[in-house]
Amino acid sequence: MLNSVAPSSWNIPAPFTEVNLFDTDQPLREAVARNGVDPALEGLPGHGALMGSAHMLEMGRLANANPPVLHTHDARGERADVVEFHPAYHALMRAGMAVGLHASTFQGGSATARAARLYMTYQTEAGHVCPLTMTHASLAALRGDWDASRDWASKIGGRAYDPAFRPWWEKSAVTIGMGMTEKQGGADVRANVTQAAPHGDAYEIDGHKWFMSAPMCDAFLVLAQAPGGLTCFLAPRFRPDGSVNGLRFVRLKDKLGNRSNASSEVEFVAAYAQRIGDEGAGVRTILAMVHLTRLDCAVASAGLMRFGLAYALHYARRREAFGALLSEQPLMRATLADLALESEASTALAMRLAGAFDHADEEEQAFARLMTPAAKHHVCKAAPAFLHEAMECLGGNGYIEDWPLARAYREAPVNAIWEGSGNIMALDVLRAASRAPDAAAAVIERLGQAADARGLAGDLIASLRAEDAPSRARSITERLAKLGAAAALAAGDGAVAQAYRATRLDEQAGVWGAADLRRIESHLLERAFPE
Repeated sequence: MLNSVAPSSWNIPAPFTEVNLFDTDQPLREAVARNGVDPALEGLPGHGALMGSAHMLEMGRLANANPPVLHTHDARGERADVVEFHPAYHALMRAGMAVGLHASTFQGGSATARAARLYMTYQTEAGHVCPLTMTHASLAALRGDWDASRDWASKIGGRAYDPAFRPWWEKSAVTIGMGMTEKQGGADVRANVTQAAPHGDAYEIDGHKWFMSAPMCDAFLVLAQAPGGLTCFLAPRFRPDGSVNGLRFVRLKDKLGNRSNASSEVEFVAAYAQRIGDEGAGVRTILAMVHLTRLDCAVASAGLMRFGLAYALHYARRREAFGALLSEQPLMRATLADLALESEASTALAMRLAGAFDHADEEEQAFARLMTPAAKHHVCKAAPAFLHEAMECLGGNGYIEDWPLARAYREAPVNAIWEGSGNIMALDVLRAASRAPDAAAAVIERLGQAADARGLAGDLIASLRAEDAPSRARSITERLAKLGAAAALAAGDGAVAQAYRATRLDEQAGVWGAADLRRIESHLLERAFPE
């Protein structure tokens, strides 16, 4: 009988669990060290152990198996407008806020250390990272107008997660969401029609948002048309008198992935709001926030790619086929090594970019302005194809929802779309270069020198200045991001940097596993995930 056979004989690897996501990731360890972070001081090994624990991985599964539910009305038929989450979601949020993913860099913490925590957290579960990212980024907008938002600062910085639906001033900590896009405009927020009218020392907002993320946050940064033009506002869930504010949730979006996170449509009905920044300066105010969310998109996608690679390696080293382990089959080794090289490059680029946010000097700020949209474009667009290949390494099992790579694959596209899709990122690279052409050229020249690719750097500078740059913006952006990744790798392991330069800059290998990496296959795989 089948049931009498020992489970180990069925050739199905044990689950990937109880893995320290920091200690087993040599590329991450080296990348954070290169960017000035002391892992022990920042508690990164401990966070890696927590995020790779069986308990937290199970919380990630449960949060997605039990997605949030919107309750528009209570039992008496009165407006409720609350979203109910599974306890697993709250457990994940509690862990994320405890280590400051929502505020640490505004409390004197390192952006690189926070990026490393985010990178590991995203491997455990992706959806709950959305409100943590938005809360963190909101501080960039709010600090520009402390007169209006100073009272919120201490609550935003709180580390004790408080999911209760009650006025923000009664809570130990708060989270901030955002609502920018509308039905008629999408990414073109200047087409917004939602209106904000002065009302005493505040404003009242009437209108809608087609996408408003994390609707159970305590307040939202929103854009609306004030008398002086498009303006940024902070709209809390409760009015100053303690009554529920006029935010009416219409429905939750039924998304491809990101299932644990609630994304909503909302209508504003005379909703109380505080103005953040000057009237008419809404886009400029919000851009400070968007700059940080785009960094998080790149870091998170790099983390998701890392998870796919680690899981594929774990599986291939324990699954036999045709008389040998999958990991010993030449073509599988070629595929895994190619994935390992791409993952290491994405990690190096993401951590290098985070490192730029740790410095106030103009050189690093110029790097961040140019490379943030480039890195987001490249890393976030690479993730879906990467996760598909990692899933394929498991064969049919990879396509089954019982295994986590199916969820990771569905998660992969969101970061390339959220906070500006591919065309917007590519055009933002051109915009950054046109606004400060000398600074952009200097950044690219330094990258070319570091990566030993001065010819490519010169071609990129010329391409950015050419008349046909807008139609070639994606190509320019991809080459720029790869140059940035090559430069980041050049500061580390020389063999890896040389392999990346040869297979990504000097030639285009095509599908995963087509690059000739035979000389360093074992080196790449051991660095990626030790036996």
